[in-house]
Amino acid sequence: MKRSIIATAGTNLGGASAHNRRVVFDALRLNGTLSRAEIARATQLTPQTVSNIVDALTEEGLIAPDAPVRGGRGQPATPYRIVATGAYAIGIQIDRHQVLGIGADLTGRTLSRRRQRLPAGGPAKGFAIVLNLIAAIRRDLAKSDPESPERLLGLGVAMPGPFGQRLDPAHPPLDPLVDPWVMRAWHEFPLLERLEEETGLKAGLQNDAGAGAIAEKMYGAASGLDNFVYLFLGYGLGAGLIIQGEIYAGAAGNAGEIGQLPAFAAGDPPDANGQPQTLEHYISILAACRHLGLDPGEGDLFTHLESLHAARHPALLHWCRQAAPHLRQAVQTLEAMFDPETIVLGGQLPDGILRDIAAHVPPLLPSVADRQTRSLPRLVIGTADLWTVAQGAAMAPISRTFDPQFKAILKLG
Repeated sequence: MKRSIIATAGTNLGGASAHNRRVVFDALRLNGTLSRAEIARATQLTPQTVSNIVDALTEEGLIAPDAPVRGGRGQPATPYRIVATGAYAIGIQIDRHQVLGIGADLTGRTLSRRRQRLPAGGPAKGFAIVLNLIAAIRRDLAKSDPESPERLLGLGVAMPGPFGQRLDPAHPPLDPLVDPWVMRAWHEFPLLERLEEETGLKAGLQNDAGAGAIAEKMYGAASGLDNFVYLFLGYGLGAGLIIQGEIYAGAAGNAGEIGQLPAFAAGDPPDANGQPQTLEHYISILAACRHLGLDPGEGDLFTHLESLHAARHPALLHWCRQAAPHLRQAVQTLEAMFDPETIVLGGQLPDGILRDIAAHVPPLLPSVADRQTRSLPRLVIGTADLWTVAQGAAMAPISRTFDPQFKAILKLG
């Protein structure tokens, strides 16, 4: 029996080449079009290395040249751009009452959007619905591009966490509206294995806040940022952590469960067990439903909330004001722990509601992020949309394949 040895994986020429390829692709994604000389200057790679990578990406149909641009003296420069049809990905979000799916191209453009209600009963009844939704998206992509089946990078899956946490019998959930265990059956189901077996696609899983963070990093408010936190306001409250350009998931995929921290706003009563209520008890879609007397499983909940906000419903506006101090606490906590360039607030509430909450947050509490040298606000508004998480899940296979990542340098990457 071999002795188990602890070590960090080394790299070789292939690992370095894979990283350089990702760096070139990422430069094109962030800037739109660049010539070979511009790529070399921006990435600090040698002109020969850049030429080899550009030639390979062009041959694979992932990038293409535009018309040459004449500048000063010498040969005109040829700019290159990403080819949208060079690759595709599918993302699905499995939530408490529904599954949402998106098919996207290499530039992040949505080509297919599907939504289905999920019945009670977890994966025993819902898995077939998920498979049917994925099959429908694949048909949509094939209609758009008959070559898409051969260019599918994979399947991204997102769902609420926490994953694998033991339920404390001494402190059971008190309110089914905020019960974090309603996804327990899905968490314990061999979802990725079954999806890969049934679809033939490589599948990856992350929590919903992590998926939203990827969407904001690749094509949203955090494009070009390497250190930021995405604060996701959904049925719960979570944080997607981008640290040094990469998503940080933690040991079991549960990093960023900010909504489970105790809330300490003045006047917050304890729960029936005498414990402080959590942040997501006050700021989440479920909290809004409780305040407004709405059914969180309502099929048109998001449309309903949008119409209430458009009518400036007093109870909804009151909830926005009440939720703001808890968001203020979450921002200060995340800043103290991660010192991000900014915190991006997004989620599945209608944009107007999200902005109303944010408008009541200032003044932000003192923290390490309160610096005179800041170039970005401490809190910025990101995407507020029902499809945010599914979009981020679709971006995950693209990010996994093309984003610069430390593990791509390693032999195991």
